[in-house]
Amino acid sequence: MKSFITVIGKDTVGIIASISQILAEQNVNILDINQTVMQEMFTMIMMVDTAEPKCSFSELSEMLTEYGKNAGLSVRIQREEIFNKMHRI
Repeated sequence: MKSFITVIGKDTVGIIASISQILAEQNVNILDINQTVMQEMFTMIMMVDTAEPKCSFSELSEMLTEYGKNAGLSVRIQREEIFNKMHRI
């Protein structure tokens, strides 16, 4: 199962490392990553494999959301089918 993680917020050191650590601890593999910084704003989209995580999808979502709140970022995870439907329009 593939999912997409989106991250938006002020650029700071360690955003990718922190999210990657959360994913690695939950056995979620990063399949693709695209990130950019525009005028001090960090944006990233990750495609990840959520077929065999150590936790439920909702628990993973909560972990990422909590990290985002603490770091002043918007961090969301969506299953591939939902992400694709939202971005078809």
